[in-house]
Amino acid sequence: MTMPLGFPVSVPRGVLLLGALLLLSTVGWSHAQAEEVIVIGHAEITEAYDPAHAFNPTSGMVNRVAYDTLVTFPDADASSIEPLLASSWSISEDGVVYTFTLRDDVTFTNGDPLTADDVVFSFNRLKNVRAQPSFLADPIASLEAVDERTVAITLVGPRPSFLAELANTAFSVTNAEVVRANGGTDAEDAAESDTAQRYLNQTSAGTGPYVLESWTPQDRTVLVRNEAYWGEQPFFDRVIIVNIPEAATQRVALASGNIDLATDLTPDQVVALESDPNIEIFLGPGRWTHFLLMNRDPDIGGPMADPLVARAVRYALDYGGFRNLWAGSVTPASNMWIGLAGAYGQDQAMERDLERARELMAEAGYADGFEVTLQYPDMTFAGVSLSTNAQKIQADLAEIGITVRLLPGEVQVALEGYRSGQQGFAYWFWGPDKLDPVDFLEFLPGGKVAGERARWMPDMVDAHVLELIRRSNQETDPDVRLELFAELQDFAQEESAFAPFNVPAVQTAFRADIEGYLWHPQWGLDLALLRRSN
Repeated sequence: MTMPLGFPVSVPRGVLLLGALLLLSTVGWSHAQAEEVIVIGHAEITEAYDPAHAFNPTSGMVNRVAYDTLVTFPDADASSIEPLLASSWSISEDGVVYTFTLRDDVTFTNGDPLTADDVVFSFNRLKNVRAQPSFLADPIASLEAVDERTVAITLVGPRPSFLAELANTAFSVTNAEVVRANGGTDAEDAAESDTAQRYLNQTSAGTGPYVLESWTPQDRTVLVRNEAYWGEQPFFDRVIIVNIPEAATQRVALASGNIDLATDLTPDQVVALESDPNIEIFLGPGRWTHFLLMNRDPDIGGPMADPLVARAVRYALDYGGFRNLWAGSVTPASNMWIGLAGAYGQDQAMERDLERARELMAEAGYADGFEVTLQYPDMTFAGVSLSTNAQKIQADLAEIGITVRLLPGEVQVALEGYRSGQQGFAYWFWGPDKLDPVDFLEFLPGGKVAGERARWMPDMVDAHVLELIRRSNQETDPDVRLELFAELQDFAQEESAFAPFNVPAVQTAFRADIEGYLWHPQWGLDLALLRRSN
């Protein structure tokens, strides 16, 4: 495994990190005496902070406070759509044109007023740079700045999930003039001509309560208060997010007071903190569905490309064992996140049936089994060790004759293989990009994950399934939507190229003087809500 920048191979990373944190807590930040500073220990997963390129958990948390979107969710859940940069909106009778009226009191970090042109530029740039989150803008046919305070967005067709999708930080509104001055463009050739990512990875050009001051990849991210913020000022002057991949190191740093909040604790680390009166613990249902990917391209997936083998894998996994490993976790019934309307619950999930799994292996022609390599990122995320799960997957599948070789990889390298569709058998996790059932369609033929990453294409399923997918994407009647998504979940349990097996609980701890912690299924943690008690 390639060691992250700044950590020599010869010295244990945790030792160096704790030393750095001790230095930071004593003499490392000259601002500490004059500023209110919070230090967060976090297992960093991001390759960009530019909203048009950023599409990972860490960037979602940071861009939530560095930028604003037209609409948002309540602080604690996704129960409704609320105005943010848009003060109001209307939808045409055919459900295709959304017209937003912007607030008239919003300024960017440099004092420039927000205009409709900024929204049009930001959304067109997102669409045209063709980076990881660009697919979210695919439903947009055109945008128009009707006047300085009015934006009209025309969709390619009715899309009942559109407002929920706009709450994703990929739709952050950037200062068009500043981004253009630093190499940005919203032109159709932006994928080749836009060069603003380097700039936006080191600072932000938004309207949020914080400004990105610096980012050293796989080391730390620093945010400072936006003095020009149009809303209520956040409590902390400076937020320092330190990359601490190891849960044990996060726990030690939190207990010693070197960090104020730890986002990625494992159950055993939480237990070790429960008796500490200086620590508060949050446990709750998580948003990350852990799953196996079985590439449908035989040249890439080999035996795993066979739908019968994929079904056998789903029957072979020991779901109860994963629940025992991760306290508070649940078994998902599909790749549709359990918190979405219409998602099957644990009672409807797959159950282990080794006899049925072996029958399917024999039917596929692999009664004697085979060998396969499982690729996955070598990391602990949100308190879950992927290596621990990989070892259990290896043991589970051995019981039906599948000999699994484990191939852990550095996160960014593994991500590249996953996103390019070059992994034949892989272990990953997924949090919903859209807090709406249509997010599940990404895991079905025609969806981004199914097509680009598992090579499961529309021509591999019958016309009835494709019609179900089409209708589910456009249906507005809530009851009909539930019926459609139930059919699709039934289909996925039989035919999917994926094997979802666990949704771990959120396990976060923080110093007792930290207030305002709220977990959210979209952005995880809203840093602007945090404060320190007197």
